Amino acid sequence: MVKSQGFIVCKTCWVLSNSTYIALGSNLGDSVSTLERAFVELQKLSVRPIQQSSLWRSTPVDCPPGSPDFINAVVELNPLEGETPESLLAKLQALEVKFGRNPKEVLNEPRPLDLDIIAFGGEIRETIQLTLPHPRWHQRRFVLEPLSEIAPKAILPGQSEPIIQLLSELDTTEVLVRL
Repeated sequence: MVKSQGFIVCKTCWVLSNSTYIALGSNLGDSVSTLERAFVELQKLSVRPIQQSSLWRSTPVDCPPGSPDFINAVVELNPLEGETPESLLAKLQALEVKFGRNPKEVLNEPRPLDLDIIAFGGEIRETIQLTLPHPRWHQRRFVLEPLSEIAPKAILPGQSEPIIQLLSELDTTEVLVRL
């Protein structure tokens, strides 16, 4: 791979070097409306128009028993000048609170809005606050399906295969339906 004019280039893939991918999920309240409103808010955090996937209904993964289905999506944005992964994380957490999310009491409990940074350009981090790329994104159909709609040939940090290939090789019982 070669970095050229803001692009990471290889024979079969390309990724804007400042592309940031955010996974959205909701399984409390009017989840479709919540994600549509979240798209508007995420646009304010990008210097260019965001790319957004379709909405997908998915079965809960690693959630408490009886958790409702999720509505999921992914967006690609180009962060504002001077934005860092940590400053973006703080803004995303503030948006979650704005949309009614309370502090976690139970791991993966139902929530009105969940925003996860999947990748922030080529950044790699492992801190108490943030791990980049997200440690399980490539194991989750609810991330890979929508991500493959907007960046099928992207190869994210830590991977050697494009998203579309990771999706085709995924072995999971998750059920997704495009809305």
